[in-house]
Amino acid sequence: MNAPLIDPFARAITYLRVSVTDRCDFRCVYCMSENMTFLPKKELLTLEELDRMCSTFIGLGVEKLRITGGEPLVRRGIMTFFDSMTRHLESGALKELTLTTNGSQLERFADDLYAAGVRRVNISLDTLDEDKFAAITRWGRLAQVMRGIDAAQRAGLRVKINAVALKGFNEPELPRITEWCAERDMDLTWIEVMPMGDIGNEDRLDQYWSLKDVRATYAENYTVTDLAERSGGPARYVRLEETGQKIGFITPLSHNFCESCNRVRLTCTGELFMCLGQEDNADLRAPLRAHPEDNAPLEQAIRAAISHKPEGHDFDYSRRRLDGQMSRHMSHTGG
Repeated sequence: MNAPLIDPFARAITYLRVSVTDRCDFRCVYCMSENMTFLPKKELLTLEELDRMCSTFIGLGVEKLRITGGEPLVRRGIMTFFDSMTRHLESGALKELTLTTNGSQLERFADDLYAAGVRRVNISLDTLDEDKFAAITRWGRLAQVMRGIDAAQRAGLRVKINAVALKGFNEPELPRITEWCAERDMDLTWIEVMPMGDIGNEDRLDQYWSLKDVRATYAENYTVTDLAERSGGPARYVRLEETGQKIGFITPLSHNFCESCNRVRLTCTGELFMCLGQEDNADLRAPLRAHPEDNAPLEQAIRAAISHKPEGHDFDYSRRRLDGQMSRHMSHTGG
């Protein structure tokens, strides 16, 4: 049972993204509807079950663990889980423990996260304009996020900003966001908006801003050099020679990046999604709860799931339809 996790396309699975809650203190217009119905607490994995689940994956060769949500830091007692994962960092079995956050709670938790062994955080931030931030998040306060970024950098955490490219919304801000990240020595990654979940009256076809166009905009204003480096995720990177900073592009729509996919996603209810852009999933909560003293059934279920990992996804706006649209919200699967 110690053999590594290898999918049908000979890709080693070494990266697990774990949603610890579907709840969030924001309601971003491309992610959630304003009036969300969240999952009953009994359906969520407990913190102890999350520990056992993640520890099992680590025992099967997972080396990178990214904690997501919803907003992971709104889950009550979540630092207990981070602290429990520290033992795997100390043993060397886990190479990296990190998280993606909206930044709203970092002022409270940055020091504790660093103490638990977290060294990098991804912060989702699409605009530097206070009014636009309030509009896109519906409930968010930009000043609170900025204090969180300050706290993260004071604590020693390396910060990367993730910005969703939204046509007609943050197009004019590209130079400002880029320069702000350069001034603070933060990397920046642009992400294409993905068709996941019912978001009410918003139209993703109107939101979609191709990263080919984003890159072209950079080329008009900077000397852009392609980088060969990979971070273990789907991003492709360039360097802006004038600032020296690294810019990432995650392009699930204009470019299919699946050939090197090394990751799977675990939801807060224990469903394992082998691909973000496919509906197929495996229920890992059932064997976890049915055999509290025996990990073998859980390990077998994980291996069976990995054996069905698809070659790639099918997100496509080019036909002016939401082909490949996922019915579940991003907050359920994990950002």
